[in-house]
Amino acid sequence: MSSTPSDMKLEIVVIPVSDVDRAKAFYAGLGWREDADFADGDDFRVIQFTPPGSDCSVIFGKNVTPAAPGSAQGLYLIVSDIEAARAELTEKGVEVGPVFHGAGDRYTGPDAPYLFGRIRVAGPDPARSSYRSFASFSDPDGNGWLFQEITTRLPGRVAGDTSFGSSADLAAALRRAAAAHGEHQARTGGRHDENWPDWYADYIVREQAGKDLPE
Repeated sequence: MSSTPSDMKLEIVVIPVSDVDRAKAFYAGLGWREDADFADGDDFRVIQFTPPGSDCSVIFGKNVTPAAPGSAQGLYLIVSDIEAARAELTEKGVEVGPVFHGAGDRYTGPDAPYLFGRIRVAGPDPARSSYRSFASFSDPDGNGWLFQEITTRLPGRVAGDTSFGSSADLAAALRRAAAAHGEHQARTGGRHDENWPDWYADYIVREQAGKDLPE
């Protein structure tokens, strides 16, 4: 047997809904790509949508899951700029909760649970650290989604070549590299760096792989 593990790529998340057409209108309104809408008489229907930049899609429909409508919770959408993502959905008429972050080493509280417990502190993470800022919204059945802001992956979390799910993610990475390169030039006397493309590339690859960033 091969010692290399088989690829096992998460492809589909099934979400339970009570009104298929209402759910379809909601997810189309988010700007997600409609991949499929198949029906077989009155007893079966399956619809697939894919969020922008995502390799994983969602499916809902009729007779596709035994789960109760609205019972899917903790569905995370990773974004590079949480405030921009929240504003985008708000402009589309979606009720998105305020950006929040965790309470450090305290996890028990009165709020709805998420990755860092039951305390939601208003505003983005003060240090704007990756993985630490969130905003939540729900579909008409109450299936719960959360934005999570990630700009730098933890070490070992990215395998293979550097890649981006969308042009917006790549543009955000370039802006962060540009800001860091500006600080680098200030430290080196402000001289023009003819090798700035190499510096940008090194920064972006290291950032996505969770490695120490160049100075």
